Amino acid sequence: MTRDEILDYLQGKDDAGLFAGARAVRHEIFGDEIYLRGIVEFTSFCRCRCNYCGLRAPNDEVFRYRLTEAEILDAVDELAALGLPTVVLQGGEDPHYDGAFIGRIVRSIKARHAIAVTLSLGERGAETFSHWRECGADRYLLKMETLNEDLYGTYRPGCDFHQRLAGVRSLQRLGYEAGSGIITGLPGMTLETLADDILAVTDLSLDMISAGPFVPHPQTPFGTENPGDPQIALRTMAILRLLNPHANIPATSALETVREEGRKQGIDAGANVLMFSVTPATVRKNYAIYPGKNQETRTAAHTVQNARELIRSMGLSPSSSLGGSKVLEKRAG
Repeated sequence: MTRDEILDYLQGKDDAGLFAGARAVRHEIFGDEIYLRGIVEFTSFCRCRCNYCGLRAPNDEVFRYRLTEAEILDAVDELAALGLPTVVLQGGEDPHYDGAFIGRIVRSIKARHAIAVTLSLGERGAETFSHWRECGADRYLLKMETLNEDLYGTYRPGCDFHQRLAGVRSLQRLGYEAGSGIITGLPGMTLETLADDILAVTDLSLDMISAGPFVPHPQTPFGTENPGDPQIALRTMAILRLLNPHANIPATSALETVREEGRKQGIDAGANVLMFSVTPATVRKNYAIYPGKNQETRTAAHTVQNARELIRSMGLSPSSSLGGSKVLEKRAG
């Protein structure tokens, strides 16, 4: 697909054909299976100053929390009891949790459960990434938000674009199933820069790719900006599916926040993964990276049951498999 063709689709040239094509490709690679992931967001502290994120370090209005080792493992136990085959350990870039602590958590999870462990903890350096891989971590998500170096500096002041990109490549060399992603509709982003982002993230040959719409947070410098158009986010997901047929692509929580039945529409646009929070209810709503995030007050069991029912209602199957990388399978085979 050329850049001009991507732009045509982003502008709404043929939504019906685009989404149908993305579903067909997903079915060819994954059959009817939709993978399930449970997220434990164990810290809302962050050292970064990202202009779009409610957890940014200068925000003194957000409630900060840190889960203990026992609380993290209890949440993972609940996730495993619900039959979820993957846990995503996620948090702000919080140096309070050092490499040894996270490594111990990963080892404990692997000793207790036959599940996959994904980490999403920001930049930690190749040595720490290597240690966590040795401890048993299977996957790592390090989002770029944009592959445009100038815009990256605007969105993530004080952060180094090339260092973060090198981190993604380091994860791939270490044998992780590596993931990254973009936010559509961020201030200053045009359809042209989004098209370039789609091509650049495709060039990375990732195992996991996420794309969700920008949701402004009132306690950030971008708080008065317009939200991202969810339709453009859906088009982006579908294009990514066509260009990256074997990648795991989630229907993001941001879609559900900005549009009713957003996750259902994400699956209709070619997504093959659903992710939802199993963070303890006492702190879940405080992981407020954007308004509306984690506002579900019902139990994790209820959320998981609803997700499975949604998948079945679409004629698809909620998978109990680990949902490993088809990219790696294709590369090896």
